[in-house]
Amino acid sequence: MSSAKSVETPKEMGSQKLRERLVHAGLYKTNSPGYYYLVQLAFVSVPVFSGWLVYRMGFISFQMALILGLVMGIGGVVAPGLWLDFCKAGRQTKIRRSIPDALDVIIICVEAGLSLSAAITRVARELSSMHPLLAAELRIVHRQVQIGKTNGEALKAFGERFDLMELRSLASVVVQSEKFGSSIASALRVHSESLRKKRMQAAEEKAQKSAVWILLPTVVFIFPALFVVILGPAAYDIMDLMKNMEK
Repeated sequence: MSSAKSVETPKEMGSQKLRERLVHAGLYKTNSPGYYYLVQLAFVSVPVFSGWLVYRMGFISFQMALILGLVMGIGGVVAPGLWLDFCKAGRQTKIRRSIPDALDVIIICVEAGLSLSAAITRVARELSSMHPLLAAELRIVHRQVQIGKTNGEALKAFGERFDLMELRSLASVVVQSEKFGSSIASALRVHSESLRKKRMQAAEEKAQKSAVWILLPTVVFIFPALFVVILGPAAYDIMDLMKNMEK
């Protein structure tokens, strides 16, 4: 006996994708998609109405008003999505920087005899002033464990809220440790060291790229001034010589 599988429509897939983007940006409320569409509608309608109003007042032609309204309307559609991506990138950066410090404290707590859930609660309390975003998310992890999820499942949901590979790998480490009964402290220590190496490599990569970015102001601002200082007198002499030849 075969059971029929429900197939998601494109509209449902789009709504699910939007909810995921909102969660990645830190908007966890159920009514966030409605507010997003409302803001998007305002960003589209206000520029279009403003263009029509300016046209009716006679400041610009109808073609110019149509072009401006179309361009600003497209910008209104795209701008909320860009803002979501900006918020997501900022949250990922904060979590990526704070995870190694949190793992160090969790390892100390676990080696001292606390369970992983209790260690997460302790870390959320101790790092609330230094890493408030991480502390808030760890409290969510602890509440999910309290309602019946395992530590690995709660950490996996944590990784899905941020779409961050470091958190997904952390959840995999915890799940494997719970499944095979290995030492959670040793597994977390190895994972913490790997995260620190990745963070160091990322810092070295940015340092190497900075040399290229330094060339931009050099080429744009310094070289033209040098050309004026070096070639200015020579250009003046050439112009003076040409005037004398004409005489």
